[in-house]
Parts: sequence; C-alpha cells; structure tokens
Amino acid sequence: MAHQLRDMHGAARAVAYLMLAAGPYNFVTGVLMKLGDPLGQVVALGVTSFVLFAVGLICLRRPERMPRLFWLLVPLLGAGVITGLNVATADATMGPQLFYLWPLLYAAMFLNRRVIALTVVQISAGHALTAFQFQESGQALLDWIAITVAMSMTAVVVAGLRERNDRLRGVLETQATSDSLTGAANRRAFDAALSDAVATAGDHDPVALIMIDVDHFKTINDTWGHAVGDLALRTVADALRDAAEGRRHMVARLGGDEFAVLLRAAPYAAVHFTELVRARVAATAELPSGPPSLSIGIAVLPEHAHTGDDLQKVADAALYRAKEGGRGRSKMAHPTVTLRASA
Repeated sequence: MAHQLRDMHGAARAVAYLMLAAGPYNFVTGVLMKLGDPLGQVVALGVTSFVLFAVGLICLRRPERMPRLFWLLVPLLGAGVITGLNVATADATMGPQLFYLWPLLYAAMFLNRRVIALTVVQISAGHALTAFQFQESGQALLDWIAITVAMSMTAVVVAGLRERNDRLRGVLETQATSDSLTGAANRRAFDAALSDAVATAGDHDPVALIMIDVDHFKTINDTWGHAVGDLALRTVADALRDAAEGRRHMVARLGGDEFAVLLRAAPYAAVHFTELVRARVAATAELPSGPPSLSIGIAVLPEHAHTGDDLQKVADAALYRAKEGGRGRSKMAHPTVTLRASA
C-alpha cells in the first residue's frame, strides 16, 4: 500500500528513543551552553527541547494517542526540525548533520520508497540551506554533495536489506504454516484461522467448517504406490481451493488424508461447495487409480455451534456419519448433535 506503516511498535519505539535523547541534548547544547545568546533564540530552543521530550514520552507510553498521519510524516518532520535547529544555531559543521541519519533510517525501515526518496530530497535541501548560509561557497558545495551522496547510498542499502529481509521472512512464514506436499495450510495455521473466524462470525457472516477424508487412501497407496497417493492428495487440495469461487476460505491438510476447509458460507452454500469439489475431483483424468471418493462432514457457526471446539466436534460427527453411511457422501451437522457435543 502507498502509505502503509510496516511496524507500528517498532516505529513508536524508534521515535520515542530519538525524542527522549534529542530533547535533553538540544537543551544542553542549545540552551545551557548558549545562555549568552539572544533571549528569543534561547527560549525557542528551550521550548523545542521540551516539546521533543514530551512527544518522546507519548510515543513510548501512549503511541495510540498520536494520529496515524504523524507516523507517516515523522521523517519529514524530523528532517525539518533538524534543519531548523542547525539554522537557528548557525551550525553547518558535519557533526550536527549526522542527525539527519535518523529520519532517513526511519523512512528506510518503516515506509515506502516514495517517502524514502522525499526524505533524501528534504535532507539534501535542508543541509544546502544551512551550508550555503554559514560556510564559504566552495566548502559548502563539497559538504552538500557529500551529505547528499552519503544519505542516498545509505537509503538504497538499508531499503534493499529491508526488502530482502521481508522476502526471506515471507518464505519462512509460508514454510512454517503450510503443508509442503499440497501447499495447503497446516494444523498450526488452521487452528489460528479457526479462532479468528469464530471471533468474527455472526448471523450475517457465518463460518462453515468442512471436514474431508479421502476414502480408502491406504488402498491407493498400497496398490498404486506413494507417488500416486501424493498426486491424489494434491488433486483434492487443488479442487478444494478452486471450488471456493472467490469466497474467503482456508484449505488445510490436518494430517494424512484428512483435510479441512474454513469457508465464509451459510449451510446451503457450504453444500454447494462440496458438490463443486466432487465435480472437480471426478473430472481429474491424470490419476491412474481413478478419482478418489470423498467423505465430507459440514457444520456451520452459529447454526450448529457457538465455539471453535464445538464446531470441530459437530463437523467431525457429521464426517463420521458420512463414513458410516457408505462413504463418498456429505452430511450436515444436526442441532441435536451440537447440544450433545456442548453438554
């Protein structure tokens, strides 16, 4: 997203620590060490020091009180404050210019490339305003070029490392929450998704839990080999994903030949989903064993349960009835089953 903040907690801590350090530093160097300067300038620096420290405390203890726009504008505000302080103290030496690193690193760590580039431009312009005002023009030009190049290269390196880290973290998260054979979610991811789905479900946004077993899967493995068995599992997983038809869903492999689907659907839509799954599996021609049959149990919250545990119980009970009834069929949970499971 164009204006997405990547890590609210990290951003708040970064701002807080800077402000809590910058406030006292500015007070010592701009007020206590320059008491002989014009009164207006000393008072302005003192007020600035107090504001910086106060903002740091708020960001540390109550970051939620700061408007969201503040976190997006922080690097631009920070660069502006640094430029203002450098001009106010008539200090164009390289030491104070190092403070520009903070807004630059903040933008590179937490914001997008557009904001990073805008921050570099503002830092370059801010330093030019200070350098050409208080230094000889030749030295000012050299310092300005050095600062601009150094800040640009720093931004490129830090943003590149951040993006690489994001890609690696994405790979690790996928590996930690998915089944390597089918690409479906694993039990860990399913449990988390079920908890979230139950918390947000309601009469106008029901959640269907669909439990699926591949019938006689051991026979497929024993007769045709594990390679064909693996292909059968991938075929079922693909059919479950394809049949969702754009609905919010999660397909999970819970272990062996057992799958589960969380689907934002009412009972009728959930039954229609299972029919589509069967049709897609039946249309598969690449399995030497032939398309596998499926036993399916369906339960919907809040019609059949009110908690995640109860929803799993009634869906499992419906799946068991489908197997008892001869396999290769779907069964919907009954309210009476819900009452017994919850008792």
